[in-house]
Amino acid sequence: MKHQIIIGTRGSKLALWQADYIGQRLREEYPGLSVTQKRVTTKGDRILDVPLAKIGGKGLFTKELEEEMLSGDIDLAVHSLKDMPAKVPDGLVIAAVTKRLDPGDALVSNRFSSFEELPKGARVGTSSLRRRAQLLCARPDLEMLDLRGNVNTRLRKLDEGEYDAIVLAVAGLKRLGFADRIRQVLPRDMVLPAVGQGALAIETRADDKETRDMLAFLRDDDTICCTEAERSFLARVEGGCQVPVGVYATAEGDGLNVEAVIASLDGQCFYRGNVKGTRKDAARLGENLAEKLLGEGGAEILKELGLLGGE
Repeated sequence: MKHQIIIGTRGSKLALWQADYIGQRLREEYPGLSVTQKRVTTKGDRILDVPLAKIGGKGLFTKELEEEMLSGDIDLAVHSLKDMPAKVPDGLVIAAVTKRLDPGDALVSNRFSSFEELPKGARVGTSSLRRRAQLLCARPDLEMLDLRGNVNTRLRKLDEGEYDAIVLAVAGLKRLGFADRIRQVLPRDMVLPAVGQGALAIETRADDKETRDMLAFLRDDDTICCTEAERSFLARVEGGCQVPVGVYATAEGDGLNVEAVIASLDGQCFYRGNVKGTRKDAARLGENLAEKLLGEGGAEILKELGLLGGE
């Protein structure tokens, strides 16, 4: 067994919380293990004045960490699973996915207690095309504004009056101790979450069996099954960080239910559906649902956005 583990992490407070959490779990499981961190700045951290949709996909927050792993400078990286591309680079694997925290999206506002209370023309901040599209479907009267920065920065911008409300992941708010800022967890029949939202993924080198074995205790089978279906859906629609799709799977017994949506950016075109099957067919269910929604019209939405190639 290794005596030292180096965790690569971004420098945001949420990323550091995640790295600290996994580091502590490792120390508890392997007394005497030395766990250190190396902070890595990603492209997504450097470019803060441009909407995410204009600067790339999910690799914005993972690429530099993955390069550090492949070069051997770090042993593993802890990501929010929702930030990861559907396909992992050659030479790397997701060694563990942790038990999912609340996967929902939260409305945060200093003036309004619910989405329904927002007045016509209210300024709502989000960095996510997925959230923007689904919220505009429910309320086309809202003014959706881009919102960049870490959780603390986004809350500060709200407090300074730049927005009437902002929408953030419930899990991130809870992990950073901001649960009291949540005014409403948006219902999933209104907004489906991002792939893997609420779960942490631990990525490492494929040939580092020792580290992979040490991480096995962190794996949560239910979350792995559900996110396998979600990531299969994302892979089929060629989804990156900035694609107006939401997908969420739930497992009960041997059964698995997968819900998904593809929506136009203005929320006016909306394709939503679900499939049911067994856990062992998780990947196939996600792919089948993607095919269904693409065939109903979702493909045209993504092609118009330049996010899906021709058949």
